[in-house]
Amino acid sequence: MLTPLEVYRQKLAQKEWQPDQDQEASVLALQQLYEEITGKKRGIFTRKKRTKGLYLWGGVGRGKSMLMDMFFEALPPETTKRRVHFHEFMIETHNFLHKARQDKEAGAIILKYARKVAAETDILCFDEFHVTDIADAMILGRLFAFLFRHGVVVVATSNWPPDRLYEDGLQRALFIPFIELLKERLTVVELNGAVDYRLQCLREDGVYFTPLGAMATKKADHLFSHLTDHARSYHEILTIKGRDLDVSCVAKGIARFSFAQLCERPLGAEDYLRIARQYHTVFLEGVPRLKYDRRNEAKRLMTLIDALYEQRAKLVMTADAPPEALYQGRDHGFEFQRTVSRLIEMQGAEYLGR
Repeated sequence: MLTPLEVYRQKLAQKEWQPDQDQEASVLALQQLYEEITGKKRGIFTRKKRTKGLYLWGGVGRGKSMLMDMFFEALPPETTKRRVHFHEFMIETHNFLHKARQDKEAGAIILKYARKVAAETDILCFDEFHVTDIADAMILGRLFAFLFRHGVVVVATSNWPPDRLYEDGLQRALFIPFIELLKERLTVVELNGAVDYRLQCLREDGVYFTPLGAMATKKADHLFSHLTDHARSYHEILTIKGRDLDVSCVAKGIARFSFAQLCERPLGAEDYLRIARQYHTVFLEGVPRLKYDRRNEAKRLMTLIDALYEQRAKLVMTADAPPEALYQGRDHGFEFQRTVSRLIEMQGAEYLGR
């Protein structure tokens, strides 16, 4: 089995990856961790209670998840390892705690859950480590303190440095000890090279596919897989002023919606702003030509595009016509011209590069 550094050099030699100094520095950090947890001899794993994990952070599209996956796959087969999206892990955590409370189990429920995780996993790899929810923030300190104490090695990717986690969150002062614990138990490595590989992909493949049909769907499918590094998508629910908004397809900060989901339902600016803030890239698929009888849907589409544009979110769209031919009604004809202008601008290199 090849080590992470050997895999990286092999991919460079085979021209699968491009040389990148920032990526190589991250690979060297992963290689060092690999050597420590394998006792510097391949295939010999010993759980060490003081082994420091790794926190790899940087902007979108820098290759963080790809490098973590390379490390994960290189680990010896006898290690009990798990790679999981951080959001998915926290859903599991809350489900366990909820069930334990229902069963009226006494004692420290979080401690019981931590014992379960530590018993099942030597190395825990988190993708997209990010904290926005106060319930998560209040759990993490006790949970991770136990995992670290029992020798679980944590590797995480994030778009934010530890000091910016849960930024501006409620009662953030209570979260600071967890941040300090992360910095103590994980080596923090920044990966912010000059090349944004996802942006490169968007520019090369395009972001607006028309007309609707098998080819447009195929292009959208391919782009989604490429942008998410073929990650498994998951389902989540956004709560907006007590209302639940179902998001059926999410991966790596990218959400995929149909036109029917977002524009044929009574959603408004608050809903669209939440989506634009939650996801750095939004797929909107199946946009039809809109006539007078669909003026309400046209209005919602305008509001959605305004929200995405104002938040600088990237938009990938499949539509039955180019922007200038999408709306053929009378009511919003003049107003829709701003939407046309924004849709065209959102396809350009300058917007995509922001």
